[in-house]
Amino acid sequence: MQKDNCPECEEPDDMMTTYADAITLLMAFFVMLLTFSEYDVPAYQEAAAAIANEIGHGEKDAQSDTQTLKIDVEDIVFEMQADQVVDVKLDTKGVVIDLAGGAFFQPGNAKLNEAAVPVLEKITNMIKAEKFKLYNIEVGGHSDPSPISTEMFPSNWELSSARASTVVRFFGTSGIMYEKMRAIGFASTRPKVPNYDLKGKPIPENQHTNRRISIRVYPMSVNEQAKFNIKVDLKSMLKDVTANSDQGKSTEAGDTAVKIDLAR
Repeated sequence: MQKDNCPECEEPDDMMTTYADAITLLMAFFVMLLTFSEYDVPAYQEAAAAIANEIGHGEKDAQSDTQTLKIDVEDIVFEMQADQVVDVKLDTKGVVIDLAGGAFFQPGNAKLNEAAVPVLEKITNMIKAEKFKLYNIEVGGHSDPSPISTEMFPSNWELSSARASTVVRFFGTSGIMYEKMRAIGFASTRPKVPNYDLKGKPIPENQHTNRRISIRVYPMSVNEQAKFNIKVDLKSMLKDVTANSDQGKSTEAGDTAVKIDLAR
């Protein structure tokens, strides 16, 4: 005899299916919110990675590219024993790499120390990876309040700007596109720690910490990505046009040479 169909006899729904549906709806809700406002890209990536990790039952450690970059740079710094002069952290925009000014630059100058170049090369190779192609690079130069007045650097504004520009130029000559970089001089206006104690006396250790170069690497917004891709496409087109033009000139020169030879 067949059993009558009844709600009590049916097997219960799979709870994981219900959970997955709820997560999908939650993601759709956040996507809708993000279409109407600016958002914190690293925070969004971190949240997306956390949700992906939960859906995957923790079997895979889903990390965003920004988090991966931070970890990879920290590994490089540790391997090269440069953790005393390089600090890596995350902020609301992306990864911030602080380079100690005294370790990377000559005193009162914007010339890189030779001993610091290998560390900067390793960091550069990490940043210029293909997966970070659509990331901005903002290099800020910082100084302490101690005045400087030389023919080349009349004040800390010129010195901090020159040091930031030196790092950007280093990145550019190493293969990173200038179109996604910028150099800024902050002088002593953005101290990391207080330069003076409560009595107004200088704190040498803190001033040493404030003399730094901050490299901020962060994802481009959707609009920035579109503009960057347009710039890259135009640059490629100009290269092709120039190459074709040079080739045409070479051909014309060759024809002229042949005509002259024939005339002889």
